Amino acid sequence: MLFDRDQDMYNFVRFLDRSSDRWPDREALLYVGRRLTNRELSTRVSALAASLRDRGFGRGDVVALLMNNCSEFLEAAFAINKLGAIFLPLNYRLAPPELAYILKHSGARGIITEIEFLGAVEDIQRRLPGLGEVLVVGLSASDSRAYEPAVEGQLGTRMPTAEVGTDDVQRLMYTSGTTARPKGVPITYGNVLWKVFGHVVEFGINATDRILMSGPLYHVGAFDLPGTGVLYVGGSAVILRKFDPAEVMKTIEAEHITIIWLAPAMVNSILNMQGLEKVVTSSLRLIINGGEKMPMPLIERILNTFPNAWMADAYGLTETVSGDTFLDREHVLTKIGSVGKPVVHLDIRVADEAGRAVSTDYLGEVQLRGPKVFNGYWKDPAASAAAFVDGWFRTGDIGRIDADGFLFIEDRKKDMIVSGGENVASSEVERVLYQHGAVLEAAVVGVADPRWGEVPKAFIVLKPGQSATVEELIELCRSQLARFKVPKSIEFVTELPRNPSGKVLKRELRKRPQVSQ
Repeated sequence: MLFDRDQDMYNFVRFLDRSSDRWPDREALLYVGRRLTNRELSTRVSALAASLRDRGFGRGDVVALLMNNCSEFLEAAFAINKLGAIFLPLNYRLAPPELAYILKHSGARGIITEIEFLGAVEDIQRRLPGLGEVLVVGLSASDSRAYEPAVEGQLGTRMPTAEVGTDDVQRLMYTSGTTARPKGVPITYGNVLWKVFGHVVEFGINATDRILMSGPLYHVGAFDLPGTGVLYVGGSAVILRKFDPAEVMKTIEAEHITIIWLAPAMVNSILNMQGLEKVVTSSLRLIINGGEKMPMPLIERILNTFPNAWMADAYGLTETVSGDTFLDREHVLTKIGSVGKPVVHLDIRVADEAGRAVSTDYLGEVQLRGPKVFNGYWKDPAASAAAFVDGWFRTGDIGRIDADGFLFIEDRKKDMIVSGGENVASSEVERVLYQHGAVLEAAVVGVADPRWGEVPKAFIVLKPGQSATVEELIELCRSQLARFKVPKSIEFVTELPRNPSGKVLKRELRKRPQVSQ
């Protein structure tokens, strides 16, 4: 019988059954000394899916994850998908008002979290009656919300993997854009599969690979670049709860890590370690950089520090499940500064303001199209329409393609600050600053920082006759924003530079000498 092309057999987590069958005793996950084989991981995911089903969750429901890095994060994500439901990874560094907005906007029906976040979750629940069931890692077994008893009570239950189509939503992620509120990015099963295929081809990923997940799993870098690809082909994942440079190097040596994703700030922390030359890193064959543009001196230093590894400078976005272009090993030095060429089944071009492709080495907007690119923003038709032109996704990033087809990113999205690999929309910070009664105008830009790459800085124009202090403005931001979004400095000015049409010239603010506060 010929294959019925209408069957919905595209659920990413089908890899669990394959790995459990092919390599049942091979290690799948390692976290804080806990080692799960492929069979154990598949069994636990099935048990958790059954428990979630019994709590009323099913196909299309949004279930949030508010967790540090841990093996339960991956178990929960896979169990939610096994039901055909949608998981929503939350940045645990966000302030409660930010979390509440995302949970409300997403329509999340439940949340899986850890005991350290339970107080904040309970406060949000009181304001969002639609946010119902909660499972909590680390809670006493006597509490009906405890995670581990929910798994153990269903061990042995074989849950079928829900059939889904390529356009069904696998995951919902919220990204800081150029608006005052984050936008929801629905990532489909088709997006994920084409992303995995592209990375497997690009890097030759196979079942012997071991990836170290040291960045936050709520981020596409740590989760997808190429974490999900390694697991998909039967490889192993080693998870660190938090990034720590010494722990990263210790783990690479002890666990024979072959692949790691690192943001530039993470790379910098590692290179500044004492005794780095004593660590054996011969197993490491691939280092993927993502999150922001990697400074050239940093690339050169890491190549000297890890001579056996391919340093693949990358470019990607949440809207494309990350990892769109990579600089191949052959051209790491001859094309230094480039983010390489696109993965298979992804087209890339540079366009002018009218949306027309430009010639070689001309600056323009980087645009992408292909099956790994999302279809539009969650509950935001206006933003979705503005994000595409003739089928091409408008990244908002400025770049050029040279005569050999290599992409160079010359500028970031408008008004976007990238601090330690985290995106900070300046408009988000400005929205909070404008809540202060004395603020007439506010403009936030990114300024250089030796540790984080860049950090937010605010320029403030006060209303005539009004006063405010740096301390009270920073405290206002702290009360409503994640710590990494809070301005590290504030400068009071009499006016903001503007162009003839009245638009604030943030590039001029970025050029100003730093004034100590």
